[in-house]
Amino acid sequence: MKILFCTTEVQPFSKDGGLADFSASLPKALASLGNKVNIVSPYYKQVKDNYGDQAIYLGERKIKFGAFEETANYYLIVLNNQEYYFVSHPFFDRNSYYDYRDDAKRFVFLNIAILEMISLVSFYPEIIHVNNWHTALIPYFLDSLYLNHANYKHIKTLLTIHSLEKQGSFPMAVETFITKKNYTYQHNDQVNYLKSGIMRASKINTVSKSYRSEILTKFFGFSLDGPLKSRQYELIGIQNGIDFSVFNPATDNNIYKNYSLNNYSEGKFFNKQALLKELNLKDTNKPVIALIGRLAREKGIDLIIEFIDDYLKNDELYLIVAGSGDYEYEDFFESLKVKYPNNFHFFNGHVHDINQKLFAASDIFIMPSLFEASGLNQMIAMRYGTVPIVRETGGLKDTVSHFSEENKSGTGFLFKNYDSSELKDTLDNAIKIYKNDEKTWNLIIENGMKVNNSIAKMAKAYHELYKSLSE
Repeated sequence: MKILFCTTEVQPFSKDGGLADFSASLPKALASLGNKVNIVSPYYKQVKDNYGDQAIYLGERKIKFGAFEETANYYLIVLNNQEYYFVSHPFFDRNSYYDYRDDAKRFVFLNIAILEMISLVSFYPEIIHVNNWHTALIPYFLDSLYLNHANYKHIKTLLTIHSLEKQGSFPMAVETFITKKNYTYQHNDQVNYLKSGIMRASKINTVSKSYRSEILTKFFGFSLDGPLKSRQYELIGIQNGIDFSVFNPATDNNIYKNYSLNNYSEGKFFNKQALLKELNLKDTNKPVIALIGRLAREKGIDLIIEFIDDYLKNDELYLIVAGSGDYEYEDFFESLKVKYPNNFHFFNGHVHDINQKLFAASDIFIMPSLFEASGLNQMIAMRYGTVPIVRETGGLKDTVSHFSEENKSGTGFLFKNYDSSELKDTLDNAIKIYKNDEKTWNLIIENGMKVNNSIAKMAKAYHELYKSLSE
């Protein structure tokens, strides 16, 4: 099948969160099943600066939206036999990807520019796969603006929801950007881009089975539980996976020393020693706790803030944080770096090789999310023999099984309520086993490293979903 995969982030060109990894790994796995998958994304300043010398100019299109007209320029980059198309405009020639005052206009432009690109490059897909609110208007524009175009009328659409909290909801005034008006995108007296995708996509999916169930409820539905319930028979949950060819401690060139299930004990200790030496942290007997990812409220950072000072002050552990996000959290971790230089380190940003070193060197990975559509980092942690502590929600509870003292099964530690004391108790229990029961700790590590969360399983599920759409 021919698939056009639309995303606002894709590794190695752009990354703000897990969408970038998903966008890189799924098309690759789908191609191995015989599909032709082309990826399209904005030509950000970062892409131009780092890969501009590899970009082939394809042409331009006049993009009309409402009373406005702008010119889109298009580029192609081929990397490892994968074709990446890019939409260029000053809208995207900025230092950040999101959270600008003109986001409503930027992403209406992007959605129509993607549809215009199809005829420019003569790649007419059977399926257009869109992700999150940023490309969720494509199904509506396909129906309202391109239905009479012979090469477009048979195209089906799939919307993947990675996060329901962020919806692309704007004042009704932005309706001036939309050529053909309709109730589809209206929600709570706002123009809601994600709601439009929910109502107009041929099918919808979330990135875990539990999250699929959760978003039909009022708490997790963020006011879109009603529209989702109206499409629940076209709503599917597919568990995310990770690319084992990328996330493999036996072959990963980013870590200090490679290791596998057969020699993880020596391998992880070597990586731990090397990382601590690099950070000028000396005690290899203390547990290393890693927090890796986007620093945002929904990631449960507030729970950690409530008690982490006690651990650091009492010299009980090392906490190493890698990520970026909301300023208040970045500022907090920068202050900890000054306050506890002998027990804490903060890597501000998303740097793949640093993340990999952390996964290999750490003893415990912590991810206490308020909600989590899927999560990838807990799977990567287990793959690298780092024991996860996660909250029992969404994809986290689908991928991490709680360790049972009784039958010695489980791949990590889960806590149920969004409560700092419950998280602290869970962390205390994990540290207790780490310090006092090496045999049990190694069993948890081995259980996690044996789990098959391969992207190949996920790709087969999407392949079958695409087939059902094209029938």
